[in-house]
Amino acid sequence: MRMFVSSLCVLTQLASVGTFQVLKLPLGFIRVLEWLFAIFAFATCGGYSGQLRVSVDCMEKASSNLSIGIDFAYPFRLHQVSFEAPACEGIRRERVFLIGDYSSSAEFFVTIAVFAFLYSLMATIVYIFFQNKYRENNRGPLIDFVVTVVFSFMWLVSSSAWAKALSDVKVATDPDEVQLLISACKVQINKCGSVHEPRWSGLNTSVVFGFLNFVLWAGNIWFVFKETGWHKGASRLAAGSSEKQASTFNQQPYDQGSFDQSGSYNTQGNLGQPSEYSQVGGPTSYSNQM
Repeated sequence: MRMFVSSLCVLTQLASVGTFQVLKLPLGFIRVLEWLFAIFAFATCGGYSGQLRVSVDCMEKASSNLSIGIDFAYPFRLHQVSFEAPACEGIRRERVFLIGDYSSSAEFFVTIAVFAFLYSLMATIVYIFFQNKYRENNRGPLIDFVVTVVFSFMWLVSSSAWAKALSDVKVATDPDEVQLLISACKVQINKCGSVHEPRWSGLNTSVVFGFLNFVLWAGNIWFVFKETGWHKGASRLAAGSSEKQASTFNQQPYDQGSFDQSGSYNTQGNLGQPSEYSQVGGPTSYSNQM
């Protein structure tokens, strides 16, 4: 009981110290989405198991098997999956193996999903409880930026590889293709057919979540970059250059004499001098007219 109370007190102290407001910002909110989508990605792929069923109807009905179950699952090493099929020659049976090994693409996809889940969880904890230390120097945001870029690229590569591998798995486990591996189905007098096809909704969902994770991580590159010193230095440089241009414009002097030197206007005027009209024009006094 005391241990439970002490643990509760520790959690309360951590919650009081933590800055949960960061989860409302794009940086923290997208990290939470990355954490959830990574879970969906590796859960839908790594937890998959499927089954198909085919039927072999021999000319001798006693040798027929109308429901042959073939089970396969992650990591899709189909060349290790085998089943017994009637040879339609008495009671003899043959063991048939599927074709293909797609474990590398599937395991690569799940590995990236697991590491992305762990990193996004760790980054979210750092944002909440160690935000001051995260922003103390440029090392934390810089590491976060580089890791985000790397995971974005890895999500794109792994999702593309897994999408291609999934299409190959669908072909290899197609009941019509599996029937071609059974020797009895190559004889025209025997009839082979499909009873049950695998369901691919879970694996299709994993591919969708893989590309959604790529979109999330690629979109989060900008918000992580804004926390680095590179972005802050560029912003300060741009702000300094704009202020310098504004101060240079305000310090330009206004030349009042430039307008006077053009000859079109004189600020002092020549009011004391006689005008040209008095020198050239008509009589200057009334007595002269008399």
